[in-house]
Amino acid sequence: MKRMLILAALAVSLASGASAGSLKQIEAAKTLRIGTEGTYAPFTFHNASGALVGFDVEIGREVAKRLGVEPVFVEGKWDGLIAGLAADRYDAVINQVGITEERKARFDFSDPYIVSKAVLIVKQDDDAIKGFADLKGKRAAQSLTSNYGKLAEGAGATLVGTDGFDQSIQLVLTGRADATINDNLSFLDFKKQKPDAPVKITATQDEAAASGIIVQKNNPELVAAVNKALAGMKSDGTYEKISQTYFGADVSR
Repeated sequence: MKRMLILAALAVSLASGASAGSLKQIEAAKTLRIGTEGTYAPFTFHNASGALVGFDVEIGREVAKRLGVEPVFVEGKWDGLIAGLAADRYDAVINQVGITEERKARFDFSDPYIVSKAVLIVKQDDDAIKGFADLKGKRAAQSLTSNYGKLAEGAGATLVGTDGFDQSIQLVLTGRADATINDNLSFLDFKKQKPDAPVKITATQDEAAASGIIVQKNNPELVAAVNKALAGMKSDGTYEKISQTYFGADVSR
């Protein structure tokens, strides 16, 4: 059914003459195709009943609603999400995509909609890794193309490729990796779900990282429409409600 909706959306947009990934295409197709992992709690994951839920999922649904279209989520592994955007498999990626100069050179970003900090996670009884510099010569479980993976590699770690946070944590717990650099919000959610898990944060990066909704390049109309939707969500309390549901705090700053 999802594939049929995507194909129908593409057919409508092509018939309208709209350029790929543009606001005009989205409005003509009446759908916003959103790339997301579906395996990255609490941002995008499947609950016990199998439904796709999460902070980023709710943000995506609300943005689509305010654009006057239906959201269509297209799930895929993190390492292929941004490439999928370039290949026009979706109109936007809403999956904690960090705003970097390298990515801004190839794509357009919305205003930041969430801020987080990188944390270094190790086993509870590990006293050897106390800071990022201690990763030199160690094994770090990371999504290979993520900002966290680059940070670990820059610290001298050997990367052990994973599909996301949950797998990274499991590799640390089982000793197949010494550490993982990941998102502090994901760790807090994990500990909320599994308070007895023997892992800990041993260091926190000073600088906060902002994430945005990423779309295809040269899309000022779409970026403006998304920014308007995000601003409206914050001003009317919708963003606060979603944020409190998943984090118990405002994660926009």
